Amino acid sequence: MLNIAETLYAWCREAQPFALATVIEVSGSAPLPPGTALAVSADGDVVGSVSGGCVEAAVYELCRETLESGGAPVLTRFGYSDSDAFAVGLTCGGEIEILVQRVDPAVQPHLTAALAEMVAGRPAAVAQIVDGPEELLGGTLYVPAEGPYDGTLGGQREDEVMAAQARALLRAGRTGRIEVGGDADTCPERLSVLVHTSARPPHMLIFGAVDFAAALSEAGRFLGYRVTVCDARPVFATRARFPHADEVVADWPHRYLAATDVDARTAVCVLTHDAKFDIPLLRVALNLPVGYIGAMGSRRTHEQRLELLRDAGVPEADLARLNSPIGLDLGAHTPQETAISITAEIIAHAHDGTGLPLSRRTGPIHAPVTASWKGALADPPKSSTPYAGPVGAGGWLPGRGASAPGNRKPKNGVI
Repeated sequence: MLNIAETLYAWCREAQPFALATVIEVSGSAPLPPGTALAVSADGDVVGSVSGGCVEAAVYELCRETLESGGAPVLTRFGYSDSDAFAVGLTCGGEIEILVQRVDPAVQPHLTAALAEMVAGRPAAVAQIVDGPEELLGGTLYVPAEGPYDGTLGGQREDEVMAAQARALLRAGRTGRIEVGGDADTCPERLSVLVHTSARPPHMLIFGAVDFAAALSEAGRFLGYRVTVCDARPVFATRARFPHADEVVADWPHRYLAATDVDARTAVCVLTHDAKFDIPLLRVALNLPVGYIGAMGSRRTHEQRLELLRDAGVPEADLARLNSPIGLDLGAHTPQETAISITAEIIAHAHDGTGLPLSRRTGPIHAPVTASWKGALADPPKSSTPYAGPVGAGGWLPGRGASAPGNRKPKNGVI
């Protein structure tokens, strides 16, 4: 529901009932992820999307029926059908399951509070029952980052269990579906709950006030990161040079990083290209539970950097977390192209992607995301080795570490 949070909040403030259609499960090449929603107001206004256009008309009618009848929530599934060109279905070949329910803000006032937090950019989660006993289907629980939860999923035991699970997902910044209950320790009824999380933006830390940093800060901002540029030289670390950064800091990189809160979604990009900055900074970074660490430089610079880090006592397991030379092999030359190369590697690393062209892969395009640094419910260990995915001919190996062979990079090491 986060994709339409502002409109839903406006309707809730007006105490206007609406029908909410939520994607609760996807398979194959479905275009939109779980948690995406479409809503229809009592006046017939529609906002959002559940399929990118394939089945919106059918879902709209189902929402209207549910809103007018005031009936129980409805589960429905849409899949691909090639037998009738005019049949309702997904042309992409995937399948989606959708929960359609009537929402009355007067009956569920905690939704208004949850949406207010989300619209304001403050972290909050909403747990929504998407499968279970009919009388509980569609029930919601508002879980703030701190403080008491509000609403109910059926009982105090269920609420306490889900509040803890929702906060774990909120810390990871991930919307996800959780199965709970069916045992004496949690709750007697087995429930499937979709947790919608509105987390603080992930943090991208760029070290080195260079032209590449200016382009990377713009790309990071576009991807939804909170971007900080840090450099020890005040004459270069200025707001005028980095207008797209949320924060520009003049400080020694290693000192600033050591004093900064990081988590499993943080990306550290070292562009200083100078050992007196790189080595102290990387020693700190490689001992933190951040999700991505990359460093710019030629292959010769990279090898020299590794030797200096080993001499400084950095373990091989930590060195394996270093992505260097930074970025994917896109044949990039300009700072803007380099920024795309770096952010492409960060995205692939976050989602266990291969970095290969889709035309050279088989199977669903939108494959399920496996557990990775971005999807983990808890912060990874400080010296965790990143995922090593499959390699195709001439392809790229995510989490390749310090010395994995066969990873193509431009000969000069500048991406």
